Amino acid sequence: MFTGIVEERGTLVARENFDQAARLRIRGPLVTSDASFGDSIAVNGVCLTVVELDGDEFTVDVMAETLRRSSLQRLVAGSPVNLERAMAADGRFGGHIVQGHVDGVGEILAVSPTENWTVVRIGLPGALARYVVEKGSITVDGISLTVSALGRDGDRDWLEVSLIPTTLSETNLGSAGVGAEVNLEVDVIAKYLERLTDHGREAAAGTGNGTSTQEGA
Repeated sequence: MFTGIVEERGTLVARENFDQAARLRIRGPLVTSDASFGDSIAVNGVCLTVVELDGDEFTVDVMAETLRRSSLQRLVAGSPVNLERAMAADGRFGGHIVQGHVDGVGEILAVSPTENWTVVRIGLPGALARYVVEKGSITVDGISLTVSALGRDGDRDWLEVSLIPTTLSETNLGSAGVGAEVNLEVDVIAKYLERLTDHGREAAAGTGNGTSTQEGA
């Protein structure tokens, strides 16, 4: 599990493409300082497993499903990436519950700098809109952020986040412009609540998989 507090901005050093997979070599001096084979590291919000370590670089394998559902497919050598090690049991919980399981890819629609922060508008896949609420949490490229606004233009949903200078300077969002794709992970609690509510309705209607058809004695 992760918290969405990015520890460092790493760099994709090399990429090797295979049939239905890819191998990425990433430089990250901080996250590799205590990493071991098999550890989990979030790369732009995607939980990946360390398969090789070499100094301040680590290598991960990415399967086709992950490439299809995330923006990792479009990374090239030199791309900046947000990195976070899995949360230690005795660590400080600074963000929100982040699984590292990307729900969809959004597109940056607008970047609006102000004197003290920058507002970024992101196009939201329609299937995810119901899980996002104003002032709720969302993970954008592995960064735990608060939704500052929600809206809809035509048939396209969008959300806005307000980024402080530190977020801009320490993560890849500082260099992301209009048209850039970002990985989105909605709050897992919202998904569990929806599932529990749906299951409750099915059970009440007698259509749930676990509904008994036997009458009590």
